[in-house]
Amino acid sequence: MAKYRLERALHYAGGLSLGLFPTLALGNEGSLNGANTAWILTSTALVLFMTIPGLAMFYGGLVRSKNVLSVLMQCFAITCLVSILWLVFGYSLAFADGGAWQRWLGGFSNLFLAEVELESVSGDIPETVFVMFQMTFAIITPALIVGAFAERLRFSAMLWFSGLWLLLVYLPVCHWVWGGGWLSDMGLMDFAGGTVVHINAGVAALVAALVLGRRRGFPETPMPPHNLTMTVAGAAMLWVGWFGFNAGSALAADSAAGMAMLVTHLGAASGAATWMFAEWVRFGKPSVLGIVTGMVAGLGTITPASGFVGPMGALAIGVTAGLVCFWATQTMKRKLYIDDSLDVFPVHGVGGIIGTLLTGVFAAGSLGGMGLAEGATIGSQVGVQLVGVLATLVWSGGVSYVLLKLLDATLGLRVNSEEETEGLDLVMHEERGYII
Repeated sequence: MAKYRLERALHYAGGLSLGLFPTLALGNEGSLNGANTAWILTSTALVLFMTIPGLAMFYGGLVRSKNVLSVLMQCFAITCLVSILWLVFGYSLAFADGGAWQRWLGGFSNLFLAEVELESVSGDIPETVFVMFQMTFAIITPALIVGAFAERLRFSAMLWFSGLWLLLVYLPVCHWVWGGGWLSDMGLMDFAGGTVVHINAGVAALVAALVLGRRRGFPETPMPPHNLTMTVAGAAMLWVGWFGFNAGSALAADSAAGMAMLVTHLGAASGAATWMFAEWVRFGKPSVLGIVTGMVAGLGTITPASGFVGPMGALAIGVTAGLVCFWATQTMKRKLYIDDSLDVFPVHGVGGIIGTLLTGVFAAGSLGGMGLAEGATIGSQVGVQLVGVLATLVWSGGVSYVLLKLLDATLGLRVNSEEETEGLDLVMHEERGYII
């Protein structure tokens, strides 16, 4: 149970470094590797660190001062809500044996973690650690969507949407890719979340922005970030935390994790630098907001490829992310007037699509990668990657639209114009982020 990601790491990255470190025998349950356990414990903390405080501060600085607390509150509340739902049904539906429905969804045998005991092992790490590691991915994915509806969504609607979206969108896609579902059977290569996290959240964010409509005054009224210092601090936390996100997905302290960490850093650096220079050429000056946004684009784009490509592949992917995601943000805001408040789709959605497709190219051994799926060519692997991209786009987009429409008809999604003008900090929480 819950060994599919470990098996993928073994298949694609050349195997775990078993025998290099002392192991503790646990009878018939398996063998516990202390070094691997320590690394995944560390990675788990790093990924949680990405959401709170990393993403919370990154998003919090980007909104106007009257909405800063609302964004921080949403990130904290999603962390709490998803953690509880992961215990109740999330882990089971993602990773338990689904029986006849295995291709589509996990089973109910592990509700409330009924089968997870102190001695339970997933691969060669405690299953409790695997549960917690996967929980952090389930937390950050709906938290990413917050950036699309910032400054105008009711807090109650946000909670309902996040919980239902986890159940109906995140868990099925997670199972398809990492839990032994149909995309895994096809040979989709997604090391750390190009489809499961970034495309999934990105397309839901785009749908949310379209359903909710523009913020009052957009695009005529300038809405600059209120605290770029906070945003840069959050971005730095995301950069460091992402090493747990990607290198931790090797589920071992081995050479695959080392390569994943290296290419993750190169993807971030090249994405940031490319965005900076693109902005310099386009507008005459490079901006702090631009370089940190390019960094996030580079990180999101390298994520699916991180365990499969080499350094030069990472450089190519990062440069592509910087250029294409920069173009996507300009197109959405300046030409299409789509008010995805904090650019979730053009950064995470577009980046996830690019990274997932390019994984099928740069994973090839001839291009310095770790090798494609068994028997695959670059063309056939890119075809599989495209199926994964389209499936995630259709499922996440369609279900997210239905969820938002139902919630709008029942609870109401958006605050009224007076409340939006006053700011969500006061309207939703009766608090101010700053003393005036």
